[in-house]
Amino acid sequence: MKKHFTLPLLLSLASLLFALPLTSQTPGFSRQDTLRGSITKERAWWDLNYYHLEVSVDPDNQSIEGKNTIQYTVLDNGGVMQIDLQSPMAIEKVVQDGQSLKVEKDGNAWFVWLNKKQSKGSINEVEVHFSGKPKVAVRPPWDGGITWVKDSQGKPFIANANQGIGASIWWPCKDHPADEPDSMLISVTVPEGLMDVSNGQLRSVDQNKDKTTTYHWFVTNPINNYGVNLSVADYAHFSETYEGEKGALECNYYVLKENLDKAKEQFKQSTMMLEAFEHWFGPYPFYEDGFKLVEVPYLGMEHQSAVTYGNGYANGYRGSDLSDSGWGLKFDFIIIHEAGHEWFANNITYKDKADMWIHESFTNYSECLYVEYYFGKEAGAAYVRGTRSRINNDRPIIGTYGVNRSGSGDMYYKGGNLLHTLRQIINDDEKWRHILRGLNETFYHQTVTTKQVEDYIAEQAGIELDYFFDQYLRDIRIPIVEYYFKDDQLFYRWANCVRGFRMPVKAWIGGKEHWLKPSARWSEGMKVEKDASFELDVNFYAGALKITE
Repeated sequence: MKKHFTLPLLLSLASLLFALPLTSQTPGFSRQDTLRGSITKERAWWDLNYYHLEVSVDPDNQSIEGKNTIQYTVLDNGGVMQIDLQSPMAIEKVVQDGQSLKVEKDGNAWFVWLNKKQSKGSINEVEVHFSGKPKVAVRPPWDGGITWVKDSQGKPFIANANQGIGASIWWPCKDHPADEPDSMLISVTVPEGLMDVSNGQLRSVDQNKDKTTTYHWFVTNPINNYGVNLSVADYAHFSETYEGEKGALECNYYVLKENLDKAKEQFKQSTMMLEAFEHWFGPYPFYEDGFKLVEVPYLGMEHQSAVTYGNGYANGYRGSDLSDSGWGLKFDFIIIHEAGHEWFANNITYKDKADMWIHESFTNYSECLYVEYYFGKEAGAAYVRGTRSRINNDRPIIGTYGVNRSGSGDMYYKGGNLLHTLRQIINDDEKWRHILRGLNETFYHQTVTTKQVEDYIAEQAGIELDYFFDQYLRDIRIPIVEYYFKDDQLFYRWANCVRGFRMPVKAWIGGKEHWLKPSARWSEGMKVEKDASFELDVNFYAGALKITE
């Protein structure tokens, strides 16, 4: 038998054919991985309610010190609490009801022995005092930590980025995504002449006797740990109001003074983003906390209600088009992508880092939807298809549970394409939009699992999708439609796929549109015209293989 391939957008043969799933390959994990990534017994007995994080920033020494007051509700019997803080930062003491508590360090986990009885249902708090020189970010936002640089005027320009490494790289917290505070007060003290911009609304500003200034930012809504932000600089500020689905939304922008004019032009895309994403995903999730764009000395991150920006005031991704379609230069990648995380990451947050695709796949796909909203459906489709050349199919998108380990970076481009493919299967654009909006309404301000997301989509679509998610999230193979012609009949089946894979697919046969329902078995013959051609619809992330005698 001879095999001839027709691959949408030149899919790599190496990544396409006969690759074995890697789900059985599990790397070794340490005790520290488990302490960080699992719900330990020292975490399980208490529910986080509220943080008051107080931080003093010393730019000259590149150090911070402060206190985090942690309020919690007792869920079950427990007397030992796990707090996380990574070296070289250190906890100096922990206090409850005026008494210092016993603290033991185990790597990056600090275990605190509480003196008083923790009665089920009671609400208590501890004060965690800390200090040190936090890890300096070498390549933020991918390499997490604090960035300490100076602006063109020689003034400090400081920011954190810590999605991967975790918030505990610079402040003590319950550093697991399954539990979020219901609200938070962030008080940051900086030298005179500088401003801190953090999450939520600016509640008050204190001018201190030691020539420092303290900015108090209050977050009304639940917030994930890694989204907690400090950005320190000599900022210029401007604002506007966006009239959205829930009324007036306050939009504030903080940029270096030298970039004010450029920012006033480039940041016009903020309200364009809000209009497009409210259409697709529903109301902006944090009206009470407002929306901010904040200039920082790295590319940018999705800090909740304080999205950070460093894309050089140019469209594209640092001026380039990640899709090679031309459409990627029609918008500022960082504004659109990082703000898209307000819906998928900050509103809907994974319970375990293994499910990080929930954040990145949907947000990658949001770029396509932004393009579609302003430039048309085919433009959006061309954009997402254009990113396929960046897919590696190296390992599954789903990571390893309980050890703070995410899956493949394919959660971005492959994730966007699996959602685009899913839209084709549903084949009803209004239903698809209803599902996207429904996700944000149903799981509003919640932490979720992959199963919850999968089940919701399948239920709302009215179709069984287990095989689909197993193929694209838990396997690395690209499914192939194998086909051949014999006696003016077409025969076809799915190959290179998980057991039970039966995705319906659109194909052009002899130039005419047909919906096929392949399975792993060869189909019965389908009558076609003599010398008919076969072409898989390019909007499906799949391949086609012609078999001839």
